[in-house]
Amino acid sequence: MTTDVRTAAPTPTHSRRDPMRRIALAGGLLYLVTFAASIPQLALFADLVADPAGFVGTPGSTTAVLWGSWLEVITALAGIGTAVALYPVTRRVSRTAAIGFVTSRVVEATMILVGVLCVLSVVALRGDLAGAVGARADALGVVGQALVEVRQWSFLVGPGLIPGVNALFLGYVMYRSRLVPRVIPAVGLAGAPLIILSATVTILGGWEQVSIAGSLCALPIALWEFSLGIWLTVKGFRPTTLTID
Repeated sequence: MTTDVRTAAPTPTHSRRDPMRRIALAGGLLYLVTFAASIPQLALFADLVADPAGFVGTPGSTTAVLWGSWLEVITALAGIGTAVALYPVTRRVSRTAAIGFVTSRVVEATMILVGVLCVLSVVALRGDLAGAVGARADALGVVGQALVEVRQWSFLVGPGLIPGVNALFLGYVMYRSRLVPRVIPAVGLAGAPLIILSATVTILGGWEQVSIAGSLCALPIALWEFSLGIWLTVKGFRPTTLTID
């Protein structure tokens, strides 16, 4: 009597981890996109922010501002993308933190897009009404100034404050799960109260967001997000029970 025993070939470990590697790669690359897209905007918007009334009233090229606006849109979408891409993993550690991270990223992106709409409105005023004189020019200057002020406040509440909230949610997940070396989320968790404090002081008039003090307070969050993006892109998630289906 012959018994035919067929044993299924074991699935290679790396095959089981492929979906997790793709999730890590997507999240890491999107984090790096937020960096690449957000850094140039300070220079591209410099003239507009420095003198909104002069920008509106003086004919000239708007190419830099339009490129800055487009990069801000990319930053907003990539920011949401980081939370959505990582959600299948983060929810397995803490559903509350995972949903909180998605929500805070959406709020941050909304603030960025509000600022973009204000900037594009100023560009439209310049294109249609530049060269106005007298009372009309004064009125346009006031409108331009108001729109830029809204953009600056949305920039403070969005990229200036919410990244601290993001770090609390995602940093908790990454620290608890050990999916990346703990030193990376530890920097984010330490930097979160600093950037929130800095935004609070800025709102209360203590210092400017773009200042030495503000930049120093924001540095740990920038380091946390950049190092996380690099690690996820290059290394992926560390082997844990979460990375094996």
